[in-house]
Amino acid sequence: MSNRLMRAGLTVVAVLALALPVAAQTKTAKPPRTPDGKPSLEGTFNFATITPLQRPQQLAGKTVLTDEERAAFEQSENTRQNRDLFDPEKGQPSAGYPGRADGGVLSYNEFWYERGNKMTADKRTSLITEPADGRIPMTPEVARKSAQNGRDMYLGLANDYEDRTLADRCLMGFNAGPPMHPGAYNNNLQIVQTPKYLVIMTEMVHTARIIPINGGPHGTLRKWNGDSRARWEGETLVVETLNFHAGTSLPASSSATKVVERFTRVDANTINYEFTVTDPTMLTSPWSAKFPLNAIDEPLYEYACHEGNYAMPGILKGARLQDKLKEGKQ
Repeated sequence: MSNRLMRAGLTVVAVLALALPVAAQTKTAKPPRTPDGKPSLEGTFNFATITPLQRPQQLAGKTVLTDEERAAFEQSENTRQNRDLFDPEKGQPSAGYPGRADGGVLSYNEFWYERGNKMTADKRTSLITEPADGRIPMTPEVARKSAQNGRDMYLGLANDYEDRTLADRCLMGFNAGPPMHPGAYNNNLQIVQTPKYLVIMTEMVHTARIIPINGGPHGTLRKWNGDSRARWEGETLVVETLNFHAGTSLPASSSATKVVERFTRVDANTINYEFTVTDPTMLTSPWSAKFPLNAIDEPLYEYACHEGNYAMPGILKGARLQDKLKEGKQ
């Protein structure tokens, strides 16, 4: 969030003490390497950007913007998303969801957001690189259900807590992955690397992924963050994750989802991060995205979603009240 010192509770994980300070890494122009000669991915990074994951409909058919178009897009998006410019009682526009003329009362003002205010340097109109339209290639049925679920979530509808999203239930970080993708805030992570393991600590829901490198075949136990295994392909560390318990934090994912991430250290300050998502039950084809992880010299702070998730009972009670109101109208 914008004032990071306001967030209390620094997450402490013993293995993270091994990480090299970013300031020490940035003193050399060449990408750092580990004592065993591998590219070093260690450090603390930020991946906030205003470039959307999926290409907006108004930019359909346009892959890259000019400098002038980029400036106009950044100004427009920074204004559109600025919560301080919303009516504090009406909140966010409803985006056309039926039954609501406007959004709910704002939960946060602009102070708490850390979404980034610039596009990625390549000026692409979406983080998605494949397919060419920059959109997640959902099957028609999944797209229909996704739109309906989005309306239901927006209206607070749910028959059970399991009907709510993984993010609502604080089981998976909104942007923490796998795969990671920029969100409204907490776009920060720390990487610790040894010859046998990679640890990816994300600030959102303070999740630590402990990934064996050349760790053999995947297990069969399903996990919320899936089962990850890593291998080196030249200068790139490839991380393959499957056996998700119920999909990822991304739309159109399921227990059949497979994620392949690629980490390439290009200089002392930057890791190129790319990922590909495959799911034959939800998608018509795989899709891929890429964006940079930029080194920062700040610690991670705890995001204690599970400790403050008091809204869940209210969400379910509100849904039951709406059911009764509907019954009364029939």
